[in-house]
Amino acid sequence: MKSQLNRNSSGVTEFILLGFRTPPKMQILLFLVFLLAYVVTVVGNTSMIIVIRMDSRLHTPMYFFLRNLSYLDLCYSTVIAPKTLANFLSHEKKISYNGCAAQFFFFALFVTTEGFLLAVMAYDRFSAICSPFLYPVRMSQQVCVHLVISSYICGGINSMVQTGFTFSLHFCGENRLDHFFCDVPALIKISCVDTSVNKMVLFILSSLIIVTTTSVILVSYAYILSTVLKIPSTHGRGKTFSTCGSHMATVSLFYGTVFFMYAQPGAISSPGQNKVIAVLYTLIIPMLNPLIYSLRNRDVKDAVRRMLHRK
Repeated sequence: MKSQLNRNSSGVTEFILLGFRTPPKMQILLFLVFLLAYVVTVVGNTSMIIVIRMDSRLHTPMYFFLRNLSYLDLCYSTVIAPKTLANFLSHEKKISYNGCAAQFFFFALFVTTEGFLLAVMAYDRFSAICSPFLYPVRMSQQVCVHLVISSYICGGINSMVQTGFTFSLHFCGENRLDHFFCDVPALIKISCVDTSVNKMVLFILSSLIIVTTTSVILVSYAYILSTVLKIPSTHGRGKTFSTCGSHMATVSLFYGTVFFMYAQPGAISSPGQNKVIAVLYTLIIPMLNPLIYSLRNRDVKDAVRRMLHRK
């Protein structure tokens, strides 16, 4: 694989990440903003993983998936943030060809896996609310593990295909990426060969993944809404909506940004827009997810209180 990447690079052994073209003082400000966002992301998601793992009352399918969501948020923000922070303080802003390929591979793996995991979480809520008596069977520990593994397999397949197609391109010496990390639209833009197939693959795969996962989410929540509206108790309806509200907020943020980044035909020709949207799903969403789930979730807040009380 390494020799293939070097052979296809057309002499390019490294890329220059242009990032955000701002004055030096603004670079320092952006560095501080990115650093703060990344620190909050690491602390928030690590805390969620620890709390869910240590509190036995949270050893349920919903929190098993939430713990994996926090792990994915932590991973794909870590793939991007440290190199971006280093580039803010560097004049060269270089990344090796193989390093660029590795960064994109793992980023695509974790982001795609998160998309499928969000669909799994919607199905979990559907099973719990619409079929509570069958829920222990439908969402047994073995089923939950298989669903998470399947999400990673789907993410891995998409990542390998996208990486293979993207890094088989020829760049003819041009190595300046108008982005702050290695991503498909920026790499396609500097290629010196016909990229129509790559654009088609990007559009088809992104659309297929988004349509498939959002269909599962929308159908699941359509059944949930129908079931909730039949609950006579206002308190019961409010509690159920509160449980699902955090997930819907995460889904809306994640899929909204991913759609505008990859599943619209004009995405590749809008580098400025891409960088702004990329900041949202590489730093802001991973930072907000643990806050959304902890602030809106009584079980998580109670678990934190119990841990602090024991301390």
